[in-house]
Amino acid sequence: MSNEYEYIVVGSGAGGGPLAANLALAGHRVLLLEAGGTEEPYDYQVPAFHPFASENPEMSWAFFVRHYDDQKQQARDWKFRPDQGGVFYPRAATLGGCTAHNAMILVYPDNSDWDGIARLPGDASWRVTAMRAYYQRLEDCRYRPWWQRFARWLGWNPSRHGFGDGWLTTSAADPKLALQDEEMLAIVKRAARSALFGIGDLIKRILLFPWTFADPNDWRSVARRAEGLRLTPLTVKDGQRLGARERVLAARAAVPDRLILRTGALVTRVLFDDQNRAIGVEYLDGSGLYQASAGRAEPAERRADAPRVQVYASREVILAGGAFNTPQLLQLSGIGPAALLEKHGIPLRLDRPGVGANLQDRYEVSVVHKMKRPFSMLEGATMRPPAPGQPPDPHFEQWQRERKGVYTTNGAVISIIKRSRPEALDPDLFIFGLATDFRGYFPGYAELIGTPPFDKFTWAVLKGHTTNTEGSVTIRSDDPCDTPDIRFRYFEEGNGDAHDLEAVVDAVQSIRGIAERYGDAVAEEIQPGPQVNSRDQLRTFVRDQAWGHHASCTCKIGTPDDPMAVLDSQFRVYGTEGLRVVDASVFPTIPGLFIVSAVYMVAEKASDVILADARNSLDQA
Repeated sequence: MSNEYEYIVVGSGAGGGPLAANLALAGHRVLLLEAGGTEEPYDYQVPAFHPFASENPEMSWAFFVRHYDDQKQQARDWKFRPDQGGVFYPRAATLGGCTAHNAMILVYPDNSDWDGIARLPGDASWRVTAMRAYYQRLEDCRYRPWWQRFARWLGWNPSRHGFGDGWLTTSAADPKLALQDEEMLAIVKRAARSALFGIGDLIKRILLFPWTFADPNDWRSVARRAEGLRLTPLTVKDGQRLGARERVLAARAAVPDRLILRTGALVTRVLFDDQNRAIGVEYLDGSGLYQASAGRAEPAERRADAPRVQVYASREVILAGGAFNTPQLLQLSGIGPAALLEKHGIPLRLDRPGVGANLQDRYEVSVVHKMKRPFSMLEGATMRPPAPGQPPDPHFEQWQRERKGVYTTNGAVISIIKRSRPEALDPDLFIFGLATDFRGYFPGYAELIGTPPFDKFTWAVLKGHTTNTEGSVTIRSDDPCDTPDIRFRYFEEGNGDAHDLEAVVDAVQSIRGIAERYGDAVAEEIQPGPQVNSRDQLRTFVRDQAWGHHASCTCKIGTPDDPMAVLDSQFRVYGTEGLRVVDASVFPTIPGLFIVSAVYMVAEKASDVILADARNSLDQA
């Protein structure tokens, strides 16, 4: 097989996977490198098993990150693991990247996210109308009324959903699953009343916007920056997870000679010529080489013996390893803060202090209640496939037979989008109810979620936009198998304003107000617990226990005169040629509210940019 390709894409997640597929389908020879494998266990396939997917040793990387530099403050988090030096942060090492273990929630970004980038480098192609077209191109919406799919052919599509053309199917859980459960119905009713703004407003919304009322991705809701009760769109097709993996496999089946996939390929550095043009990459050939490999990391001597392979690209190298691994790879390749590279003996190619800086994430906490009775909708559930020789539980059997039932959902039964304060431009809080016990990420958290009796209900709070940009990703050594040092510097350790903390506290108090209306359905509050009562106590709880899982912004787009910018508006790494970044690290500020939708859209935009450059180069030849 040839070791030269037109494009090399490193990473197969929401950025790299669709991008590689698009380039290959457009006629180019593409090598897609993925450090993980192609295993497709039930943990991947079954939507309800997504927590187990994030801890499945066949397909996960376990990072341990610091929320605080201060050891005393960090140790106040019960999820902190001193032996690992941090708090568990699940990442995926498999075809499809983190789209293989996420909760499949697809919520459209805020329009201000795109306008902000358009203003920054002065590139009008980032404006909201153009970016919405990318969303429509990739989506195949299945949860809106059937007639809307046909009405678009008559030129009528005010929702601006994608109907039928895109590869990414979006669906919604069957509401009857929750509404047939007496306890669940009581929770939904009380939450709905709290989320609405009065019966008159409800009637007006239903009459004027009958299909936009509950859809966060409807263009009219997005344009109006609407708040309120929402359904939760999921990337689920025919009862099964759908992500970047399916896009890659479909493209490879269509053009096997043009899309070449190599798994078990841990990229160690980018190769350059004397003019700083990226000409290829070097990778280690083997599985379990990266030290984040959960429960399957190879010993040092095995890593040292792994074959080193060099492959070459005639056009471009595109990095799509995500907010942790892309800056690590750039630093290992000599692009990053000069002092850091000198410390680890890496020859400096470009002094770019912004590589690995500007790390951002959400702030998330949960309020967990123990109900007096288990939820009847989960009766008989084990949340696992059957053990060898054992019969499946009735829900798994239904999923296998019909691809229907509670296992086709991610556990979310109700969602609320709201502003944390009236003057906020966009709603910045996403509050959603889960029929499970979720208290954040720690080793073994999936077992807590998936263990009966299912008598816990969790309200998860996600602070969508934060003002803290002080996080960082820095290499610990020159060993590409070593994980980087990841520090978020929460709240007062960062440069954000005090409102981030106050907004999360307000949300917790709001959830408690909803719970007071449950009547006698609740036995007790488990987290934060009745002992956490005053506002000061809630502030302490949030500081100590908050987490996140949308790491981003570590190779930000910016103007040439910004010393912390890494990329121009065309995804090109400043100071190089033939090298781009297309993943969650490109954003200057974290987009709201769930990052995967924004990354999918970036992949579509980058595809057009790269293909246009390829056409221009042919015209000039």
